Amino acid sequence: MPDKAIEVLLDERRNFPPPKQFKKSANAKSQSVFNSARKNPQAFWAKAAKELGMVQALEKVLEWDSPWAKWFIGGKLNASYNCLDRHVKSGRENKAAIIWEGEPGDERVLTYRDVWREVNKFANVLKKLGVKKGDRVCLYMGMVPELVIAMHACNRIGAPHSVVFGGFSAEALRDRINDAQAKVLVTADGGYRRGAVVPLKRNADEAMTDTPSIEHAVVLKRVGDECRRADEIGQGPRGGTS
Repeated sequence: MPDKAIEVLLDERRNFPPPKQFKKSANAKSQSVFNSARKNPQAFWAKAAKELGMVQALEKVLEWDSPWAKWFIGGKLNASYNCLDRHVKSGRENKAAIIWEGEPGDERVLTYRDVWREVNKFANVLKKLGVKKGDRVCLYMGMVPELVIAMHACNRIGAPHSVVFGGFSAEALRDRINDAQAKVLVTADGGYRRGAVVPLKRNADEAMTDTPSIEHAVVLKRVGDECRRADEIGQGPRGGTS
């Protein structure tokens, strides 16, 4: 599209004021914030970027080659650091980060410090299993706090993770492991779904009969003896797990 056409599209002068209730609940209430952004957009966003924990400082705020724009050139973020560390360091360490209730009625509340501590511990576990930056990790679990912890542990060490829905079959899990060439599988002995037990470990064992890239499997104990009893009576529903 020619630059002239782009400029025409950018020439928008209409205003759409937000409702009063929306303005009342907004994080940025002062007009000075908007004035500052309007006066010098690059300086404004450079300051905003500094509020994030960058593992590599940005070299340039904006590179504009109409109609193409690149923001925060050279800067690198770590999702785990920004979701956890900066809250721990800013005085929110004892605030609830995860409020969880499982299907059987079990409950857990984890603070930012709790999650941060467990993420660091599991990140070290993954590193001891040989997982390096760029290695893939497959996560086949129910909706439990350990799933979030495993995801952030992968983020922390730069290992892409592939989350596979806990209701998928062994065949579907096998395909996704092989597609990603995952090095480690993280799963659970089982999960709960509508009053029954989903045999995650059994499905994982079946899937790993033909997944040559997998070097290690880590298993969370979630249901314990209930998983064995479910196998004995043939339980094994499809669907999400907790």
